[in-house]
Amino acid sequence: MGKNSHIEWTHHTFNPWWGCAKVSPACKHCYAEALARRFGGAEWGTRGARRFFGDAHWAEPLKWNKEAATAGVRYRVFCASMADVYEDRADLVTERAKLWKLISQTPALDWLLLTKRPENAQRMSPYGADWPENVWLGTSVEDQEWAEKRIPLINAVPAKVRFLSCEPLLGPLDLSALSKKGSIHWIIAGGESGPGSRPMNPSWVRGLRDYCAKQKIAFHFKQWGHWAPATSKSARAQASFTFEDEEHAMRPLGKALSGRKLDGQTHDDFPASAA
Repeated sequence: MGKNSHIEWTHHTFNPWWGCAKVSPACKHCYAEALARRFGGAEWGTRGARRFFGDAHWAEPLKWNKEAATAGVRYRVFCASMADVYEDRADLVTERAKLWKLISQTPALDWLLLTKRPENAQRMSPYGADWPENVWLGTSVEDQEWAEKRIPLINAVPAKVRFLSCEPLLGPLDLSALSKKGSIHWIIAGGESGPGSRPMNPSWVRGLRDYCAKQKIAFHFKQWGHWAPATSKSARAQASFTFEDEEHAMRPLGKALSGRKLDGQTHDDFPASAA
């Protein structure tokens, strides 16, 4: 977290606070909850305490903005990896107002707001019909059910860049009736990592890759996660999981060994405004 994030699709990560509540199947093995338990200061659940930060923490993005402006580049800032900006709680109203002020003070940073609560995005944001260029709005979509619930909500928000995070990808996605041309600008896909990880069928992520190519949507494949495809005969013999179609066998290699190549290729695309 913080400067020089290890997350492949962002430069930095900023958390206005820590803590959240689970709302859908993607949250089952929440890495942020596990990290908060390790370091303390935040609790999960609707009644859990949120962890707040002081002035030094809030000053960090101002430094990143100065660095980006001096270098003549733009930095992407993922906000928030340990929370949800649009969680509806009274104790977050003041902190959210501080965030909007910070975003306005950092025009050289592109702020990536990823939420599982897109129904709150327009109401809780101060932008009305005129969202700034440096605020990208994304929503998590793990399977078809949640795609149908969340994508129409994000499409209704006039953010300049709208994106989907299909991680962990827990099922096949048919976006043909949900993503009109130009409504979604970027799709991130990836499998689950960590204890209890659920395997991702290679056909699911290939379907997203092919859809993006057809619709000219930027596609970013983040990782296989804990489970990697067993592509050779010897690897299939060592496989621990086979999907119902019996075509795709998976091995539990761990995130580092599983890698992030899809059919031998790395996909690191970003929306046109980030070129």
